[in-house]
Amino acid sequence: MKFILVTDVGSTTTKARLFKRTETGWRYVISGEAPTTVEAPYEDVTMGVCNAIREVEELTGLTILNHEHEGIIVPFNEGKGVDFYCTTSSAGGGLQMLCLGLIKEITAESANRAALGAGAIVMDIVALDDGRADYEKIKRIRSMRPDMVLMAGGADGGATGLVLELAELLKAADPTPRLGEGYSLPLVYAGNRDLRSHIKELFSDKFALTIVDNLRPVLEVENSEPARRAIHELFMEHVMSHAPGYTKLMKWTDVPIMPTPAGEGLAMQLIASRFQSNVLGVGLGGATTNVYSIVDGRFVRSVSANLGMSYSICNVLKEAGIDNIIRWLPFEVDKEDIENRLRNKMIRPTTIPDTLEDLLLEHAVAREALRLALEHHKTIATRLKGVAVAKTISERFERLGKELEETYIKMIDIGIIAGTGGLLSHAPRRVQSLLILTDAFQPEGVTRVFQDSVFMMPHLGVLSTVYPDIAWEIFDKDCLVRLGTVVAPIGSLEEGQDAMDITLEIPNGEVLQKEIRFGEIIKIPLPEGVEARAIIRTQRGLSIDMEGRRELETTVMGGVVGVILDLRGRPLRLPEDAEKRREKIKTWFKSLDLYPEEAYEEDKAHDHE
Repeated sequence: MKFILVTDVGSTTTKARLFKRTETGWRYVISGEAPTTVEAPYEDVTMGVCNAIREVEELTGLTILNHEHEGIIVPFNEGKGVDFYCTTSSAGGGLQMLCLGLIKEITAESANRAALGAGAIVMDIVALDDGRADYEKIKRIRSMRPDMVLMAGGADGGATGLVLELAELLKAADPTPRLGEGYSLPLVYAGNRDLRSHIKELFSDKFALTIVDNLRPVLEVENSEPARRAIHELFMEHVMSHAPGYTKLMKWTDVPIMPTPAGEGLAMQLIASRFQSNVLGVGLGGATTNVYSIVDGRFVRSVSANLGMSYSICNVLKEAGIDNIIRWLPFEVDKEDIENRLRNKMIRPTTIPDTLEDLLLEHAVAREALRLALEHHKTIATRLKGVAVAKTISERFERLGKELEETYIKMIDIGIIAGTGGLLSHAPRRVQSLLILTDAFQPEGVTRVFQDSVFMMPHLGVLSTVYPDIAWEIFDKDCLVRLGTVVAPIGSLEEGQDAMDITLEIPNGEVLQKEIRFGEIIKIPLPEGVEARAIIRTQRGLSIDMEGRRELETTVMGGVVGVILDLRGRPLRLPEDAEKRREKIKTWFKSLDLYPEEAYEEDKAHDHE
């Protein structure tokens, strides 16, 4: 093989990435991008795909499109075509699902996690004990137009009556599929195996029924992989085949089209497996924000369908509030003006900032979108309900002086934060995306930070299902930007008090020592590919690891930004007084050389008004 082409049909933009085998191995070559064409007047996604590929053709001189028969020339021959083509997609709203479960906090929650892990947007979760009357549940199911339904409930060999009651609710509601009456709505049944014959009798005539292994065969086990696989297959077989232009696109691809979030999730899992670390990842999109966690080998994805940087930017404004957005700006603003700018972005989603002030505003919104998305993720990344918590776990938390919390996401346990999405990948300075991730997620202890270089994690995720070694080679060399390491002690001290000293022993024999006061954030250059031995000591009142220790000897990773020493406190608290807060933000931004100098001079920043 010589060339591989992968596309991602996003909600706003279709992105093509060309990879080539060179003397030094597989490498990323070039990108092509074009507006997605899923809506009227085009209603054919292949138009946007072709436009993105044409840009690749123009930049490389390589002929890829087959203009005689439509599609892509495969394999590469006599200077034309590529050897392999695949794609991901989230256009047209992506995969929208309804989840049903017997008990809200047990099987319904497991169904929700399985659907999210398969790359779906969950429209609603219906359970017998969700607090709604039966007629309200039926009315709600009828009002939705899902692409697919996932139903779970009951342990294998357990009670059957309540599961049948849930099934009768779905039968009575008779939901209408989003893609029209002539389309059989896919239903995945992942409940009590003793009821499979009854489920077939109830649903075979009205639904495209698929039966898989029970999501919760016993209370202590969550078995989501069979349901996730079925969702992927049905996504292709039913949903994609009815979406505008996808039937044509499916004939071009060498493997099934994968939902973009599923591709991103595979890329995040690739990071966790290669670095043997707990990972918190995020895909910051135009319509949605996806958060991924791999903690102790357990993968969970959440999707915040109302948080995004273009179509959904006003939802971020609504959910976060204008005050939480402008608290990240280093200059005084008019709230009404800020709201109008965000509304303009919503109705013109493909526009990019054309002034420094607009860029600062988008970065402020991104911080809030990521913060809210992580809060949402924590409600899904929870221990299994209905299971007795092991005594040793309880004792561990008691030893730390904490109550057992529902979520198992603890920033002190996260070794790597990884970000992807247009805003992060295309930030003018890499340090900007690092600080956005740091301000939003507030990493604790010692955390490595990675970033997608040109937004191709979904592309490499889907490629890894066929050619894992090739995908990792490109991922490692050309996709995964090592931004650096954030060192952030937990706790709080008085402003200006001596807080931490760090010694870095660099492989070339150089030794760097730095003392930092509380309230400061500074960076120490440490090149990408270089790792240094670090000895960290904090003052009383601060700790550097989950055991509450004040001293730590570890290894820190260099990067294009370097090592960030963040002594602003955990949790991070901004000054209440607006003028003091703006001055503090300016100090932090200047310390990291985050933006050009005029970003901090209000008269210049507002010259265009």
